[in-house]
Amino acid sequence: MKEQARFWRHPAVPDVDLLKARYVTHRFTRHAHAEFAIGLILEGVEEFDHGGSLQRAGAGELVLVNPEVAHTGHPGTPGGWAYRMLYPSLETMAEIAADLGRPRGTPSFPEQVVRDPALAALLDRAHRAAERGDDLAASTLTRTLFGGLLARHGVPRPVTGPGAELTSAGRRAVQEAIELLGASLLDPPTLNRLAESVRARPFPLLRAFKAETGLPPHAYLVSLRVRRARRLLASGRTPAEVAAEVGFTDQAHLTRHFKRIVGVPPAAYQRAAGTYKT
Repeated sequence: MKEQARFWRHPAVPDVDLLKARYVTHRFTRHAHAEFAIGLILEGVEEFDHGGSLQRAGAGELVLVNPEVAHTGHPGTPGGWAYRMLYPSLETMAEIAADLGRPRGTPSFPEQVVRDPALAALLDRAHRAAERGDDLAASTLTRTLFGGLLARHGVPRPVTGPGAELTSAGRRAVQEAIELLGASLLDPPTLNRLAESVRARPFPLLRAFKAETGLPPHAYLVSLRVRRARRLLASGRTPAEVAAEVGFTDQAHLTRHFKRIVGVPPAAYQRAAGTYKT
């Protein structure tokens, strides 16, 4: 069975990307998105680790992945899985939550796999409308979908989870470390230098970093590089230029990591953004 994947921008709702894919052997490396990942399994089974908990989603079930939570993705059966995904920004979801009069706070989904036939059918309709470029239907159905998900399955993000036990100093050190990594994609510091820069000891910082983000600093750096690469590719820079600008060894190095996190290679992502150059 052949693998296929198409990634594109929503035609009518800003800050929402879409993916339609069938994966048989593809495995997503552990990574974290800045945005939500919301999808419908069409066929087969996807397994994924989300924040240290193994999840299994089958046909007809919804997948709800929260922003900045480390997760994976791989086939749950020999035939793999097919799905439709939407990636709304945190700002988009927070805006809809506010419009709904939801409690203050960053929205979050406490369950990552849910069976909700009505919303599953709505997601399918919204995604298909976006695929055929029906702007009015796509925008209406997509926002209705997000509102329904937040109303029926969303809560304000709790101050719990893998990093809940961190002290304020530990959380501050991790945040400063993340900012430092983002500013030094081309020449990242060693763990010792990173710890020294945020006034922490190396091993305690490593433990706090993994507790807070789900990833060690070197893996989080790869996620940051891919995020920056997405923005540069969308602006029209060539994959070779982007690879050098975000700190990958070469274009092949960029392509390998980009596909393992985004699900499509850089050229396909650029075609979706309308900035691909032949």
